[in-house]
Amino acid sequence: MSQWPSLLAGYEGAEPLPTTTNPDGKSLYNPPGPRSAAYEEFPKQFEPSKNGFDFHIYYIPTVAAQVQYVKELHERVRREFPELRIYKIWDKPIGPHPTAMFEVNTFSPHQTGAFFSWLVVNRGPCDVLVHPNTGDSLRDHVELATWIGRGWPINDEFLKRHQ
Repeated sequence: MSQWPSLLAGYEGAEPLPTTTNPDGKSLYNPPGPRSAAYEEFPKQFEPSKNGFDFHIYYIPTVAAQVQYVKELHERVRREFPELRIYKIWDKPIGPHPTAMFEVNTFSPHQTGAFFSWLVVNRGPCDVLVHPNTGDSLRDHVELATWIGRGWPINDEFLKRHQ
């Protein structure tokens, strides 16, 4: 048996989905249905006392062009997304992070989606670790994390010691 719960729980006995395609001939037709709650709220597995997602924006502090870019990116994020929690720029590794970085926190699915899509095209030479906050820091940083750009090795030993 899988360690993952079935994502189809609650859909038992539902009508089969059609296999017909849309006019583009490629995408599948989905019949109208209720809008997902994920547009408005984070999944119930998230830690309710914390923000939803952390974005850790990594750069190499010995590369002058990256240092300059990250300073400009940091300022632009502060100007364009003042409602987010934005931390200072670290010029060295901190915690489980293997290089210099700054962190941004989002608090709603709308903020997360908007910031994610903006960062995809504006991150420049930076790589970004994106992870949820479920209350299990090790799992959040390693198993549930995703990357914009290249992935970096996370110091999971640090996370294990601070669980």
